[in-house]
Amino acid sequence: MSRFDSFILLAEMRTGSNFLEANLNMIDGITCHGEAFNPAFVGYPKTDALLGIDREARENDPDALLENIRQSDALGGFRFFNDHDPRVLSTCIDDPRCAKIILTRNPVDSFISWKIAQATGQWKLTNATHAKSHQVAFEPEAFETHLEAIQAFQTRVQRALQVSGQTAFYINYDDLRDVDVINGLAQFLGAKGRLPNINKKLKKQNPAPLDQKVSNFDEMQKALRQLDRFDLGRTPHFEPKRGPAVPTYVAAAQSGLLYMPLRSGPDVAVQAWLTGLDGVDEGQLLTKLSQKTLRRWQSDHKPHRSFTVLRHPVARAHAAFCDRILGDRPGSFPEIRANLRKVHNLPLPEHVPDLTDPGYDIAGHKAAFHGFLGFLRSNLAGQTSIRVDPAWAGQLTLLHGIAQLVPPDLILREETLANDLTALAAQIGRDAPVLGDTDHPQTALLRQIYDSNTEKAARAAYARDYTVFGFEDWA
Repeated sequence: MSRFDSFILLAEMRTGSNFLEANLNMIDGITCHGEAFNPAFVGYPKTDALLGIDREARENDPDALLENIRQSDALGGFRFFNDHDPRVLSTCIDDPRCAKIILTRNPVDSFISWKIAQATGQWKLTNATHAKSHQVAFEPEAFETHLEAIQAFQTRVQRALQVSGQTAFYINYDDLRDVDVINGLAQFLGAKGRLPNINKKLKKQNPAPLDQKVSNFDEMQKALRQLDRFDLGRTPHFEPKRGPAVPTYVAAAQSGLLYMPLRSGPDVAVQAWLTGLDGVDEGQLLTKLSQKTLRRWQSDHKPHRSFTVLRHPVARAHAAFCDRILGDRPGSFPEIRANLRKVHNLPLPEHVPDLTDPGYDIAGHKAAFHGFLGFLRSNLAGQTSIRVDPAWAGQLTLLHGIAQLVPPDLILREETLANDLTALAAQIGRDAPVLGDTDHPQTALLRQIYDSNTEKAARAAYARDYTVFGFEDWA
């Protein structure tokens, strides 16, 4: 018994998918049904139905057409591009009985071929004497959009296959005329038939080199040189993914405002502001929500708004350092503190210090905090055995976790929080109370030790947050 009962050919326009389909259909036991889930038609242009399913029926129930493809006498499949019905992609990717074929081509070649086909109206060629040639202008912005769509689609497919433990048969445009490769694909699919030679009915439409097909070839070369082909400018990211952390959310007692904290932020000031908004005690704020109670709160409060607050990485790291490492109040981490002293050799005081003591060692505090920033750089890069705690995890990572369930309506910033909250209260028809001081209690201490080396160390640890949120120097 074959391990597959259908297949999906994942490709893009102008990658040779028509040619590959023509050859697959010559193999005994295999039938490819064109672009079965193209939103513009069913299978092929100018056809009304495929396997008894017309376009309207397919839109209402794509699984019905999928089932007919599976139940056909031969091993049935179809071609699928990134703009085809996404419901079908999810179903097929999750199905180990559906074979995955991934066809790729140099994206510049496919883009230029697509532009020529648009200009000439010739999408297939069976007689070389009817070939239409045309020079096209390379459009950098259009190409970048084309490339981003392809890469996003390929990344999604690759990850889906990885997490489900599946593999695919990869084939490049240049291998389409290699009969041994096509027969290898037949073997992968479990078909008994083989091709003696390649179907040559379809002809390559634009065999000329690129400099003859592109009217602004020099401009194209210059534009392509500016593209970061190897993503050299990326910021490496090794932080563990986060969940939405719903129990940490804080809802106003009466008003329709929901605060989604990013740990080590201005939580005390924001919660005090929320109590002032409704004139209640802090104990009346809604906390320790679950997903169920959150949905109920959303249903009961119309209109409602959710928000979170970004804090500068330097200030946030210092808050986490003082509260979680140096302090001994509930929520501090004495075990991690001991590990940082013994294993990571941070110059931390042996006993919990009094940070308000006029005789407190400022120079020692600076050395310890700089050591902590160095630890954060390694910790967030996955190079330590210590967990990445939400108290100092990247704010972008925390936001990604929040957005899995309910993305915040507003992402505010601590430095403009007073004005932003006033505007936010107005959106739900409330008068805003005065916002208290949002600074951490030890901000004055941070001002004493902050210098260019502090900023440099924070930027090294939180490179992604600096890049994405555009943080300037703290002071």
